[in-house]
Amino acid sequence: MNNLHLFTPQRILVCQLRQIGDVLLTTPSIRLLKERFPQATVDVFTEKKCTPVLENNPFVHQVWAVDKEKLPTLVHELSFYARIAREKYDLVVDFQQMPRCRWVTLMSRAQVRLSYPPPWYNRLLYTHTTKPKDGYSAMFRASILAPLGITWSNQAPELFFTEQEKTWAKDHVASLGLTPGSFITLDPTHRRKTRLWPAHHFGAMVGQVYSSCPDVRFYVLYGPGEQEIAQDVAKYCPYPNALVIPKDVIGLRQMAAVQSLARLHVGNCSAPRHFAVAVGCPTLTILGATSSGWRFPSEAHQDIFMDLPCRPCNQNTCSRDDFACLENLEPTRVAQAVLTRLAEGIGT
Repeated sequence: MNNLHLFTPQRILVCQLRQIGDVLLTTPSIRLLKERFPQATVDVFTEKKCTPVLENNPFVHQVWAVDKEKLPTLVHELSFYARIAREKYDLVVDFQQMPRCRWVTLMSRAQVRLSYPPPWYNRLLYTHTTKPKDGYSAMFRASILAPLGITWSNQAPELFFTEQEKTWAKDHVASLGLTPGSFITLDPTHRRKTRLWPAHHFGAMVGQVYSSCPDVRFYVLYGPGEQEIAQDVAKYCPYPNALVIPKDVIGLRQMAAVQSLARLHVGNCSAPRHFAVAVGCPTLTILGATSSGWRFPSEAHQDIFMDLPCRPCNQNTCSRDDFACLENLEPTRVAQAVLTRLAEGIGT
């Protein structure tokens, strides 16, 4: 089957194992598939840690979640993949080509197995491939669907809350003395040093913004094992009242619900920036090694970075060993960008 424009699948499987932000960036493609084939069910193959991103999504029929603790051996894994294959999918879209995705694609025996051009040794796994378009990551993924007659039209990532989650977020921020639209969510964490703006810069930046706008406070986001970074930011901020650091780690969906009430999100290039886009919160992202290909194309979402010849290197180690793109990005410059956005009425 060369021409897929007349292809009408009844069962579709989308493969995107990781990371959390990448799964969220796949939600526009899931919507587009469902809109193109309204009669079809769309299932998703992903990792267990990513499933919160897909909860309550009306375009997702079923999630096949890889739980590594329940799949201790290859035999267990193959048995799990065989269960998926028994669903008899007509169309498998592999956005990642990781080993587990390839296993599922192979065992599915789907009539159409679509992906981007693979290495030569994996070509027989896929019946159709297309070169994705460079640009925003969600567009990059959606462009793989072009042979199906699908075109990305500025669809943003999506997250769907329950009424209980919305109520929890309002009660939570109120318990911390915050009101909707009066605070900025701050993400000072990242597991890669080449994407981690220093905590002392974050602290100084928050202090400068707060000194000019004392009615705006910063709600600090952090995950398991990252509370120390949040405390370091507080240590370097001259105004303790400027920061609100939750006592306990909150879940991904709870974090996003809080962001939906924020005026602006400021932070490193990591998953929370994509969650902010999904819930309609404007963003200012501090870039180190990362390119601007992760920025949603809208004036509501902006990046700030040092214009060095070596960036964006998109590497996890710094060839210069000085992390100049992050260390030399002065807090004053970021603070001014935040104040400019606030003065423009962004998020109000």
